[in-house]
Amino acid sequence: MVATLKLTHSRFVHSALSVTLLSCLLTSSVVAGGQQSDKIEDNLLQTLVGLTGNKQPVDPDKDSYGMQDDGSFIHPSSTYHTYENKPFEGMLNEWDDKQYIKNMKVEAYYPITVEPFHTWQNIVDFDGRRYLYQYVRRELKIFDITEVNDVKVIYTRGKQWGPNGPEGEEVNPYAEDDMFGAASIQWSDAKQKYVMVQAFEIRRFGLLKDKFTQPDKVNKIRNANHLKGFKVYEMNGPLPSDWTLIAERTTDIKRPDAKIGQQQGSGVRDIPAWFGGNTMFVAAAPDASYALTEYGNDLYSAGYQSWDMSDPANPKFLDQLTVPGQIISDKSHQQAYLANPRAGNRTSWMGARMSLFIPTPVEQGGKYGYAAMGGLGFYVVDISDPLEMKIVSHLNFEPSVAGTEGDFIDVSQVEQTGIVYFSGYPLNEDCFEPYKDVHMIDVSSPTQPKKIGVLPRPAPPKEATFADFCQRKGSFGPKRTGYYTQPGGSRQGLLPFNFYNAGLQVFDVSDPSKPEISAYFVPPFKKDKVPDFAMGNLSHGVYVEYDRNIFWLFTNHGMYALSSPVLGEPRLTAPTRPWPKRPADKVISANENGSNKL
Repeated sequence: MVATLKLTHSRFVHSALSVTLLSCLLTSSVVAGGQQSDKIEDNLLQTLVGLTGNKQPVDPDKDSYGMQDDGSFIHPSSTYHTYENKPFEGMLNEWDDKQYIKNMKVEAYYPITVEPFHTWQNIVDFDGRRYLYQYVRRELKIFDITEVNDVKVIYTRGKQWGPNGPEGEEVNPYAEDDMFGAASIQWSDAKQKYVMVQAFEIRRFGLLKDKFTQPDKVNKIRNANHLKGFKVYEMNGPLPSDWTLIAERTTDIKRPDAKIGQQQGSGVRDIPAWFGGNTMFVAAAPDASYALTEYGNDLYSAGYQSWDMSDPANPKFLDQLTVPGQIISDKSHQQAYLANPRAGNRTSWMGARMSLFIPTPVEQGGKYGYAAMGGLGFYVVDISDPLEMKIVSHLNFEPSVAGTEGDFIDVSQVEQTGIVYFSGYPLNEDCFEPYKDVHMIDVSSPTQPKKIGVLPRPAPPKEATFADFCQRKGSFGPKRTGYYTQPGGSRQGLLPFNFYNAGLQVFDVSDPSKPEISAYFVPPFKKDKVPDFAMGNLSHGVYVEYDRNIFWLFTNHGMYALSSPVLGEPRLTAPTRPWPKRPADKVISANENGSNKL
């Protein structure tokens, strides 16, 4: 039995009566994962449990979801996050080793894996050569991709993955307090060279599974032995030995001089929104009070910070944007959180996972950023004055748990159509959660955004031995269309979404009233190259070279270079202009080989 307890407190100090009642609650309640908790040591988690109780979803009735007679699949209405497989009747018995392709061509395949679960990517040109950075925190590979059909690995750090998982010793291991954080690399007019900003976020995966039953892991994150913030590097060449650290900042804005191990908050989450100009926006929880979130391996509900980057060597904090329902020590935030139907479900990600999505930088006259706040919904934010970010409007969505409910917004079409595309992504395998729609939102009136539809659900081709991608095993649903750092400009009318076990699905949204899938590439599962525990995470990212018309699809068994008529004729040799872009007067015409010299 779980009691509902209203706490009266100032910041983190509770009355003696509240503490006594809370203690009784904690010793008798069932918490995340169905486990008994004798005590929760962390004060903030105590407060969260006392406020919400435990309303974690239970196993749905098996008759309420699954394959239907017409070949369709009905998803569960709600589930909890689980690392276990949840097979259903009609699922394939074996991993499907066939590939499916429409209106696309495989230009090259490289069986090289940085890590099978998730990676980030950046592309940078130096001296006529094009380099791809693929990385995830302590794992990194740098590729020379100048010739698409002759890609070479030129640098490696971290674990080396094989069919049985990580193999052998780490190569060029990072120091314990270092990593390669999600990065924005831009040409800096101030420095007259490339500058890279790397996000340093708390480590969660591989450390914490259940914050309600692992107090030692919670304490380790609270007192993390690495930076919570960001680092800035000058890049004088493609390799780490060519880079110079020029600035380091913590997002613990109340204690900017706090040392590592004492810094509070989440650090910077995912890729900073920085276009090389005077202003940068990042997703960050500045301190531990941003604690109103349910997800089992996360302690923080992130808001947004703006930073002055006019001198990249001396970043200066400007503003913190917080939305209702984030701060656990504030009664108004508590009330807003308790009004959310997700409160207490031990499942939902609340707050920002990525920075603001910005179609036009502030320096170029951009006024709006768009915020994906997980279970807190969608926000339009006025960023025209970075010293005072303002909420313009907000949309809520019906709960869709488990899974991440609001992680990504594609803004590539908004300047022409007024429409943004808002989505989360699946976390459970075997479709053991509601389907994650890609929502179309009309923001042409920023104060009154409207939901106008969803993108079509990908379906298997006729030659497949299954009627729905849920039957193919593993995860199924949208992830992202890449990142704003992709070379060139996004193509109007095209949205290339990575879709996990459905690979790359390219949506034609040139007519928003009739979106359709115009091309796809669904890679095979490769049992001889991937450990069993990572098999279900088939494809995790797409990164597009719009200037060379190449899709790069990153899978758990390697990476594919893909072309398609919907993108245009591919260029498989050196690009004709360097990336990231820089002022035109810095570019000399391409030579006969298509390379550039500065």
